[in-house]
Amino acid sequence: MPTTEQLVTFFRICVQASNLLRNIEMTRYDIRTQRIFVLVGNEIEIEILSNGEELIR
Repeated sequence: MPTTEQLVTFFRICVQASNLLRNIEMTRYDIRTQRIFVLVGNEIEIEILSNGEELIR
């Protein structure tokens, strides 16, 4: 189950992508690592750690 911090970061990322008129192509919660993965467009990969920190690639 995602943490509150992860959900807050996920919501902020979704709003930012929407404001930039970017599509969110995929979201996934990995139970093993307890991380949320978000693919924005075809080129921006975001990983949200359990403490809400985001890693952008």
